[in-house]
Amino acid sequence: MAATIIDVARLAGVSMKTVSRVMNNEASVSEKTREKVAEAAKELNYTPNRAARGLAGAKSYLIAMLYDIPSPGYTINLQKGANQACREHGYYLVVEPLDTSRPDMRGDVSNLMSRLNVDGVILAPPLCDNAEVVRLLTDKGTPFISIAPTDDSGERPTVKMDDVRAAAEMTSYLIAKGHKDIGFVKGHPLHSASDLRFSGFKNAMTKAGLSVYSEWVEDGDFTYKSGVEAGVKILSGSNKPTAIFASNDDAAAGVMAAAGRLGLKVPEDVSVVGFDDTPIASSVWPRLTTIRQPVSEMGYQAAKLLVSKEDSEQTVFSLEHDLIERESTSQIN
Repeated sequence: MAATIIDVARLAGVSMKTVSRVMNNEASVSEKTREKVAEAAKELNYTPNRAARGLAGAKSYLIAMLYDIPSPGYTINLQKGANQACREHGYYLVVEPLDTSRPDMRGDVSNLMSRLNVDGVILAPPLCDNAEVVRLLTDKGTPFISIAPTDDSGERPTVKMDDVRAAAEMTSYLIAKGHKDIGFVKGHPLHSASDLRFSGFKNAMTKAGLSVYSEWVEDGDFTYKSGVEAGVKILSGSNKPTAIFASNDDAAAGVMAAAGRLGLKVPEDVSVVGFDDTPIASSVWPRLTTIRQPVSEMGYQAAKLLVSKEDSEQTVFSLEHDLIERESTSQIN
């Protein structure tokens, strides 16, 4: 028969409550006692019954990550970080895709929460900006963390990076390489990051005394296909920019493909940069100059805030980015 918490308590010479505290990583246990319980559990090959723990402590030890993001690289990195934090604290991560275009998003999330009985929720963009979803979780009293929402006033826990500053830095990098004619591919219209990155681009262009031409700005949706379509439109005219800044790496890879389709070389004829530093950035050739967004770290921090027992008055956690220079850009005169 499988060992029980009673067996572990008896072998370790402690109470069942103490064993439970050790298994739940509670701080109110001495290191010596913690070691005794761990040794007893190992000797008995004891594994905590997650369902029983949930019933006893009104906890499911489940954290849900809800997303609707067209970029698979972003989602995978976010999940990777969140999963690591959950494992460190004895929780499991449940990843659920949702369709933000459905009219009854509130009903979808309500049904999901009823079935899973999670202890907390990570809201990836654009779900973090869905008022119905936010209101539902608030009404249910379900703890949640927003990843990069539009509203980062501090009224709800948030993990983010400064998209405006990062986009401005990338634009300034292109300007420093001699580029004055720069095009831009926007991101998904429902994502707050789309407007923020475009704002950073415009801010840097204005600061440098350069114009943003509407014929060199195209809508996208963070997908490779939208990057191809936008790249063809921007580069088909007789008057072409010398560089194009795409709002994410998938779209930037699409712009590079569009350039090749039109007989243009990257970076000799047009420099291309992206955003996020997802795997595609180093898979395409030439490799993509991009902003490395700390996506995995954001997932880790969000999950940690939900599962750890640390009290903090801080509600907005802002992480730093890096500009990664690769072969998709060149200096011009």
